[in-house]
Amino acid sequence: MQAYFDQLDRVRYEGPQSTNPLAFRHYNPDELVLGKRMEDHLRFAACYWHTFCWNGADMFGVGAFNRPWQQPGEALELAKRKADVAFEFFHKLNVPFYCFHDVDVSPEGASLKEYKNNFAQMVDVLAAKQEQSGVKLLWGTANCFTNPRYGAGAATNPDPEVFSWAATQVVTAMNATHKLGGDNYVLWGGREGYETLLNTDLRQEREQIGRFMQMVVEHKHKMGFQGTLLIEPKPQEPTKHQYDYDVATVYGFLKQFGLENEIKVNSEATHATLAGHSFPPEIATASARGLCG
Repeated sequence: MQAYFDQLDRVRYEGPQSTNPLAFRHYNPDELVLGKRMEDHLRFAACYWHTFCWNGADMFGVGAFNRPWQQPGEALELAKRKADVAFEFFHKLNVPFYCFHDVDVSPEGASLKEYKNNFAQMVDVLAAKQEQSGVKLLWGTANCFTNPRYGAGAATNPDPEVFSWAATQVVTAMNATHKLGGDNYVLWGGREGYETLLNTDLRQEREQIGRFMQMVVEHKHKMGFQGTLLIEPKPQEPTKHQYDYDVATVYGFLKQFGLENEIKVNSEATHATLAGHSFPPEIATASARGLCG
């Protein structure tokens, strides 16, 4: 396998006096804190999407990065090359976990049949990489927001074919997460919201996504997944009025559909900011409601 970061040493703990910019000065994975290893307190993970999928594009220009796994070529072979790069990166960074969206690690293809076949092959590749490296999957999820079919939502979409496509992606990604020994499965509804009430049936959309989440829970128990299901609250981006606006909103949603004991939350600091909160109140709300994931 070609090495991509062979000029870099692995990041290690060197103590607070170290002047090495690529070293841990305060994070010592093996140091005991309150009887527990620091690595077990701070479960760092590297994400696939921002790290390996962004090509440098912005609103004013096309992608400017020259990365070997983003060159023209056969999509599945490029995905395997990306996995080589990713796991070398995880090793060099000395992180114990990684996480992904389905289409981060596998080509979407032109049909659901291609999607499932590609993903199945890449799950085998990832399983081998995990075995070789010792890096574990913190969580997996399905990208049900980038493809134009999801412009009007995924689980909340008025088109039953789009709803079914999203359900297939989620089931397939859940199965992959389970096979790879993932600790959690995340549900982030980037398009599950609306911009205007003029073309929105709030009751219908809420009932659709509620039933969708109930089916997710049913599938979790059916396949014997022992990990945690997580909803990641986030408003304003890309859809202004989100059904998972903040932790309190998610709690109300879960209570309505009898899911408050089945799904927890995966909170992010910047998502709290988008909701008009600082991060501590979001964590406190999740803790008070028993939703900390």
